[in-house]
Amino acid sequence: MSEEVFTLPDLGEGLTEATLLQWLVKVGDVVAVDAPVAEVETAKASVEVPSPFEGRITQLHGDEGANLQVGQPLITVDVSSPVGEADSADADRYVEEERAGSGNVLIGYGTGNGPGRRRRTAKKREPAPQPSAPADAGPRASTAAPAPPRRPVQSPIVRKLARERGVDLTTVAGTGRGGLITRRDVEAAGRPVEPSVLSAASHAARVDADTDGRTGLPIHARVPLTGLRKAVADTLSRSRSEIPEATTWVDVDATELLELRRTLGHPEPAPGILAMVARFVVAGLTRFPELNSRVDTERQEITHFDGINLGLAAQTDRGLMVPAVRNAHRLGMRGLDTEIRRLTTAARDGTVQPDELTTSSFTLNNYGVLGVDGSAAIINHPEVAILGMGRIIRRPWVVGDDVVPRSILQLSLAFDHRVCDGGTAGGFLRFVADAIESPVFALAEL
Repeated sequence: MSEEVFTLPDLGEGLTEATLLQWLVKVGDVVAVDAPVAEVETAKASVEVPSPFEGRITQLHGDEGANLQVGQPLITVDVSSPVGEADSADADRYVEEERAGSGNVLIGYGTGNGPGRRRRTAKKREPAPQPSAPADAGPRASTAAPAPPRRPVQSPIVRKLARERGVDLTTVAGTGRGGLITRRDVEAAGRPVEPSVLSAASHAARVDADTDGRTGLPIHARVPLTGLRKAVADTLSRSRSEIPEATTWVDVDATELLELRRTLGHPEPAPGILAMVARFVVAGLTRFPELNSRVDTERQEITHFDGINLGLAAQTDRGLMVPAVRNAHRLGMRGLDTEIRRLTTAARDGTVQPDELTTSSFTLNNYGVLGVDGSAAIINHPEVAILGMGRIIRRPWVVGDDVVPRSILQLSLAFDHRVCDGGTAGGFLRFVADAIESPVFALAEL
């Protein structure tokens, strides 16, 4: 029997850990070279990990839902069964590619050892040399008294219960793991108490690991903060802690935009409303480049970009993702529509590529699909602004001297006050709003 251990390969993009979503094989299965064995989720995307070996699986390392580090064992394969020369060559090639950083290891994670990629080389640990003992160390060692074992630290609940019942914890033999004293141990060793004290002690006894200490409510579930959810939490927390943001908003009459979309539906399908607004957003960013920039705190400067990668906030089953339309400034309305549909579908299907999730320079958030009118969105760090659009609903609107029903939506812009003041933010927001209200005129000017 000849076994090979396949470790979690370098995931690229500076990623060093992944969550094991599900096993695609089980112990005893025979796998071929490049056959997927597990699906893992990183902070960027979920991917299938292929096997570099052919043979029978003898061990799966880790449970579904566990966090794995790069270089940690993933599967063990018995490769003692005969394989053809071609299969053997494929296995050797795969292992060599993994070592060299080939993109064939995990599709979509780039190749080579360029910037953003970290290579880990397994270092063989040698046992630490033991100092040689003096010749007369034996007798002294035999007479030395062993250090007394440390008592396990008891929980605050147990200590409180012990005080209320007058129990000296140093006299109680714990029945928990490693001698840990439990509530039951304290109750068994306790003395009779007054009813009021007993009631308080009973209440304390009910508060355990499955009860929230502040509210006293039972805990229904604990959800690990890992993978994409952890990445989202880190980004949004950093945004709120680092960016001095301000928010401004405006109600917009989108009636003519809806009418234009109806006229564009022949003979080709009409572009979506999001794509139409995206075209105006791109045009607005060319006029107000401060909102398409970065704050470089190390160099103490604001970096303006020559081009626009338009991020699209997409709600998925895995959490919030922001895939980016690369070079959006080079696309027309229909080109934007095609890319928006492709990226949002890929994000929801879990097939979006990692580099498509990390390259946006400005984000457009259509929270109207969630059935809400407005939102003070959090800027997608390290960007400096995010534009949100609410749902389009019929409302009474003053046109001339008449009150008539119109299709109204709300736009909200959150911006980094370090890069610009309210005049710039208001100018950009008003530009997009005017384009939505008079889209034909705006398109003629673009």
